[in-house]
Amino acid sequence: MNLKESKVWKRIITKRVAKVLSIFSTFLLLGVTVTGSVLADKIKVGVLLPLTGKLAKFGEIENKSFLMAVDEINAAGGVNGKKIDLIIKDTAGKPDVGRSAIKKLISQDKVLVVGGGFSSQVTDKIAALTQQYKIPFLINTASSDVITETKREFIFRLNPPASEYLNTLTTFLRKVGRINTAALLYERSPFGPHYGFSTSGLKMFTRLREKVKFKKVIKMSYEAGTNDFIPLLIRIKANNPDLVYLIANIIDASLILQQSRMIDLNPKMFWGGTSGFPLPEFQETAGPASDYVFSATLWTPSVPYPGAKEYYDKFVARYDSHTEYHGAEAYAGMYVIADALKRAKTLTREGVRDALATTDMMTVFGPVKFISYGQKTQQNSLPAFLAQWINGKLETVWPKNVSTRKYVYPVPKWDQRYIE
Repeated sequence: MNLKESKVWKRIITKRVAKVLSIFSTFLLLGVTVTGSVLADKIKVGVLLPLTGKLAKFGEIENKSFLMAVDEINAAGGVNGKKIDLIIKDTAGKPDVGRSAIKKLISQDKVLVVGGGFSSQVTDKIAALTQQYKIPFLINTASSDVITETKREFIFRLNPPASEYLNTLTTFLRKVGRINTAALLYERSPFGPHYGFSTSGLKMFTRLREKVKFKKVIKMSYEAGTNDFIPLLIRIKANNPDLVYLIANIIDASLILQQSRMIDLNPKMFWGGTSGFPLPEFQETAGPASDYVFSATLWTPSVPYPGAKEYYDKFVARYDSHTEYHGAEAYAGMYVIADALKRAKTLTREGVRDALATTDMMTVFGPVKFISYGQKTQQNSLPAFLAQWINGKLETVWPKNVSTRKYVYPVPKWDQRYIE
């Protein structure tokens, strides 16, 4: 063999060795034999949540709910006699941190299945990796439509996609509201209120506008850190809107409502277009000015699902703090994972994936059955609810068949309310 032929063969052998090593390392990452996922008395389950950073408040509610659920499941005998070993990793609400966390769950912890998923941007990155390495992933909060529109057979979602959140409001406005003029007030910062929901909030308003077809729309924006909203509110008042749609965080929304009272801005409806409006913190911050504000929610303790109120009461008793729909999503998600583990024909990632695909059960968050519709696959279908703060209490007011009390619409004018 001459020198030239020797070099060619050396290159071929080097490439083949590299390919073999690559395949071997992939098998190790995949944990094809799932060694370590299922021990003699434990099953490893991973959860990804934002426990630090700006989303930590919501992540902590979900964290507590996951822990409470797994304690109950293990106390009741676990999964066919095996305890669930819950391994929770922090994403900090950042895609790069989320990617690092899921890689550790796969390669180091060798989990059998993953739950959680809060921010859509982070969750979509995680979902791409779990699909690549064939790890079943049950998402319970991230709502971007695209997550279940990419034909990923290892990805499941418990909660409705964002595009469906406004269906209940649309129905209410068509049957009851009769809105002609709508005013939109939103934060103009690149990240927006609630840490990145400004863009999605604007998209949702656009969808609402297309469905309801307002005759007139006034758009106003403000810079982050604004304290004086009166000049904007005066301009909005001049257009006599029927609806004021707020995309704002809790602090800003409270100021906007209190200053609306000062200038006597009286729309038929104030709508909270971000996830903070159903939280007790909103009512505590805005005080009586929060009364009669509407918002969408996926869950309240009064929804007609078995165990919903019991979950709320247990959470308050255990943690001495309130919970809301994010917590109910996490609590239900843990029970769905446990159900799939119990029914799996084999305790492998493929076996758990197949069991999740045939899920058909009731949870505190509602019925769970993963179906395909439109462009979506393995998506649970659930309604959103219309909530309204009335006399300091969050009430479910629409649809009528699940309401805890009748809606107040149009809302009373400021001078007709009792304000402390």
